Amino acid sequence: MSTLFSIGEVLIDFIPQQKGLALKDVVSFERAPGGAPANVAAAVSKLGGHSAMLTKLGSDAFGDFLLEKLVEAGVETKHIIRTSEANTALAFVSLREDGERDFSFYRKPCADLLMTADEVDESLFHPGDILHFCSVDLVESPMKHAHIKAIDRAKQRGAFISFDPNVRLPLWEDPNACRETILAFMPKAHLIKISDEELEFITGISEEKAAIASLFTGDVKAVVYTRGAAGASLFVNGTEIQADGFAVQVQDTTGAGDAFIGSFLFQLLQASANVENVSALLEQRGEEIVRFANAAGAITTTGKGAISSLPSLQQIENMLNEVYSDTK
Repeated sequence: MSTLFSIGEVLIDFIPQQKGLALKDVVSFERAPGGAPANVAAAVSKLGGHSAMLTKLGSDAFGDFLLEKLVEAGVETKHIIRTSEANTALAFVSLREDGERDFSFYRKPCADLLMTADEVDESLFHPGDILHFCSVDLVESPMKHAHIKAIDRAKQRGAFISFDPNVRLPLWEDPNACRETILAFMPKAHLIKISDEELEFITGISEEKAAIASLFTGDVKAVVYTRGAAGASLFVNGTEIQADGFAVQVQDTTGAGDAFIGSFLFQLLQASANVENVSALLEQRGEEIVRFANAAGAITTTGKGAISSLPSLQQIENMLNEVYSDTK
């Protein structure tokens, strides 16, 4: 199997031990490894795939903790750079009763934003590999230019590019800068994953189908549109493929979208997907792939934190067999 490379932030989520409180009222937290690109890499490795992280961590105790947790999850960490110029990023989270979240980020400055284009090893990428990225580390910084180089070199070497905007407006001084940056990077990707909460903000279009159609620019071959518990749709070659979500007892939605796209990309790796064959592959197996990804996302919401709640292959197969056994 080829490799899933994730580039971007690795941070610590401080998850409250009490639900239903505003962040200012939370008394105690527990730490959990996170950061969307890292969650995606861990999702792939925990399912049995090969993944690697491209980032920079602080030479501090939090960086040590994250490195250990990535190794435990099976993520290759030898390309992670350490620095004493800035600390590892932190995020404090408050949970509503329904498991949804509010964030407060501590990352000005932070180590991951200091990764430079010169520190990207372009020889890493090969045909069949996947490079996945998000928008949090696309703020104006050395790391933004590291993304540009990694994407360009990965494409030159035949890798597949996946982009999940994963909008976090508190990290941007100007919402328009966030939106414009995302729109500038979208044409570079072959696959875009976008949520119902993000679609209108990013596209500026209120009508759902027209908004999704507008995402097919540049090199984009497929769009995955997620609706949380309501499931997801895959758009490819003018066709919409839908799959329902799963009813579960939600504890924490942190990492659910990352589990979804990570398990989606894991299946592309398993199927030896590449830029040339991915459209046909998704037309043929799209519903199966989205169902699998929906199950991964649902299972992740039943635990606290992201990486610690990511499912195994057996857990996903058990859920699919339980729900769809009568349809086989």
